[in-house]
Amino acid sequence: MSDEPVKSRKSGHILEVKIDRPKANAIDLETSRIMGEVFRNFRDDPKLRVAILTAESEKFFCPGWDLKAAAGGDAVDGDYGIGGFGGLQELRGLNKPVICAVNGICCGGGLEIALSCDIILAADHATFALPEIRSGTIADAASIKLPKRIPYHIAMEMLFTGRWLDAKEAVQWGMINHIHKGEDLMSEAYKMAELLASGPPLVYAAIKEVVRESENMKFQDCLNKITKSQFETIDRLYHSEDQLEGALAFAEKRDPVWKGY
Repeated sequence: MSDEPVKSRKSGHILEVKIDRPKANAIDLETSRIMGEVFRNFRDDPKLRVAILTAESEKFFCPGWDLKAAAGGDAVDGDYGIGGFGGLQELRGLNKPVICAVNGICCGGGLEIALSCDIILAADHATFALPEIRSGTIADAASIKLPKRIPYHIAMEMLFTGRWLDAKEAVQWGMINHIHKGEDLMSEAYKMAELLASGPPLVYAAIKEVVRESENMKFQDCLNKITKSQFETIDRLYHSEDQLEGALAFAEKRDPVWKGY
């Protein structure tokens, strides 16, 4: 078995990415850089349409930053590689769906990485927290993202107290999409991935770009930009064979065959 801290495998249009750093899957600088390379390659490979991020453990998904590595010399402000910490949070132009399959404890930077994905599935025993407050540090990315994803007061309670949420509470507040039995998690993640892989990749790309870019835009300004095809992904979509295929398939009452161009 490979000793690589990040393992990946392809299944058709789907890429599975697995963090594998016993015993807790904490991320050091090397692991973060590898994850960045994996997700950059995923972004740039036209044959791949969906990624699943998970971890090799029944107990831990990821606790975030590896404090033991930090004590050994890994600087907190070191080179995380392309995409920033965990390879996802700052990766430009990642216009493909990413599913996170949380198989256990998901806290700190691990939760921040999960929040960088588009859909989060969790095992029924998964738990979530931002415990940085207890060590006198800030959960920086989560402080930006979480109050926009779940009710403000719940997000602030998590940030201020570091309290844990079980999977049922996490889905209640909309932090995750679905809960599955632990033994069913990956099969359910693949079902979701296969559904997305069968869909129109150019539309997914347009959706992700619009959602990302509109965050700091006024509604009407963004809508005007959409209608004028001023987003690169939308311009590409409206001049694609897939756009014509969608219309033809509808008229012919058949399932469309998406090519991604």
